[in-house]
Amino acid sequence: MSSGPDRSLILNRRDIDFLLYEWLKVESLTELPRYRDHSRETFDAALDLSVQIAEQHFATHNKKNDANEPWFDGERVHQIPEIKQALDTFADAGLIAAGQDYELGGMQLPTVVEKACFAWFLAANVGTAAYPFLTIGNANLLLAHGSAEQIDTWVRPMMEGRFFGTMCLSEPQAGSSLADIRTRAEPAEDGTFRLHGNKMWISGGEHELSENIVHLVLAKLPGAPAGVKGISLFLVPRFLLNADGSIADRNDVVLAGLNHKMGYRGTTNTLLNFGEGRYRPGGRAGAVGWLVGEPHKGLSYMFHMMNEARIGVGLGAAALGYTGYLHSLQYARERRQGRLPINKDPSSDPVPLIAHADVRRMLLAQKSYVEGGLALNLYCACLVDQEREALPEERDQVTLLLDMLTPIAKSWPSQWCLAANDLAIQVHGGYGYTRDYNVEQFYRDNRLNSIHEGTHGIQALDLLGRKVVMQQGAGLDLLVQTIQQCTRSAAAVPVLAEYAAELDAAVFRIVEITRQLHRTGQPELTLANASIYLEAMGHIVMAWIWLEQLQVAAGRDDDFYRGKMQAGQYFFRWELPKISPWLDLLASMDTSCLDMRDGWF
Repeated sequence: MSSGPDRSLILNRRDIDFLLYEWLKVESLTELPRYRDHSRETFDAALDLSVQIAEQHFATHNKKNDANEPWFDGERVHQIPEIKQALDTFADAGLIAAGQDYELGGMQLPTVVEKACFAWFLAANVGTAAYPFLTIGNANLLLAHGSAEQIDTWVRPMMEGRFFGTMCLSEPQAGSSLADIRTRAEPAEDGTFRLHGNKMWISGGEHELSENIVHLVLAKLPGAPAGVKGISLFLVPRFLLNADGSIADRNDVVLAGLNHKMGYRGTTNTLLNFGEGRYRPGGRAGAVGWLVGEPHKGLSYMFHMMNEARIGVGLGAAALGYTGYLHSLQYARERRQGRLPINKDPSSDPVPLIAHADVRRMLLAQKSYVEGGLALNLYCACLVDQEREALPEERDQVTLLLDMLTPIAKSWPSQWCLAANDLAIQVHGGYGYTRDYNVEQFYRDNRLNSIHEGTHGIQALDLLGRKVVMQQGAGLDLLVQTIQQCTRSAAAVPVLAEYAAELDAAVFRIVEITRQLHRTGQPELTLANASIYLEAMGHIVMAWIWLEQLQVAAGRDDDFYRGKMQAGQYFFRWELPKISPWLDLLASMDTSCLDMRDGWF
């Protein structure tokens, strides 16, 4: 590989080993029947392979991917050849199926190890990595809710990398308001359905990178209930298949145009028309589709993919923030500029940027954001493994905690690891604002993550409006109990006792404010400032994640552990105190935003 894993500018392998083996203790997963064939050696082999392919096949065309956007000639989409070459290498290595059952050609890796592997690709080239990201999510949904025939016909080719997948939710007129979708599905005599409608913002919706594209499409059946209760889910391929599984006729799914994005430019983002009549399978208009699961349950099925995607978005945000941090750290070590305040000799040599305290501030902030964000999402991935293998009486608790953390795992890294990218540009100074350096692209790529798979505001409404009150507050209670288990053990470590007390106080206060907000009996007032609630809860969760790491690092005497301790100290002294004014604002029941009127702008 081009550089040793500890010196990579993509991610820090030493940190990933720390998170997996020293903190999360993923080797213990090999005691579970599903993972019994594995060991640290097999986990390390998968990680080593991922590092190698990410460095040699993904990172090498990241800037070219950004500079050469996909273009549409009216018939087909054109992209740089390196994308397909990288994806073929990824598929040939078995990485699409890494977490799947052996019978599907998978490795049966734990989800947490699979996600740690995939983080390298998200950091190396998110535009190319988006295709397997979506395909894996699509396949997992069908494995959970599709029929045996659908799994054999569509999932197996996806696991081989021959077919790729998408999810088609939004529409031009509806955006995130899925209750307002208009795509309709009409039953046909042969048991299939004919779909008519338009879908917008469909990543990976059209390309020549695979033999086929499997779209999962939300649509409404005739006479369906109004709103989200009438949404069904359909499998609609780009190409229909012959009886032997070979490619047959083009389905009536047509690319209407490509969206041109600020970042993520290597991923086609599309407006698709279903059933416009350009192609007529079987002689009649309408895109041929198959119902997935039961009628009118499409949104609940799609949330299986959406929730997986939300954790994946948070992982991608952390990965992009992380690689930006490593690039700015290298630049700060190599770039010489200025002199220290105590040096008055203008003839002396300039010092490296990292010698300046304010540059170290920016690097330390990035370190606290990106190492924390990566840790949070790997923790959530570990919960997925526990959920899959837990006894029934334990599974509900794991699911509840994962439900609570999902909006935070998606949104916190999307906000604060983007802030890390902003600081990475600042460390580079004027050079960071040019295309000669990578950090400006990382920022543009990462900016999408607070928008897609549910915007920051939508995650905030989900957290405050649904998650903290579900099951009479059981989810919030469980999160609090989980955090307090950590603070109790940390309180016994002298260097961490102060942090434990500060986190306990923050948890107590946000619980009280949560109750206050929901006592109003006025949903609009309760949710008016939901975004700041999400930020406060996110910082509390991140302080907990850092305290977890600090308990492992405390008392260990080398640069890596000292760096962990310093980053944790930064978070508790610089970041956690930020929540006080946020909580004050929430407690005041401020109506500034709620009372504002259109005309006053």
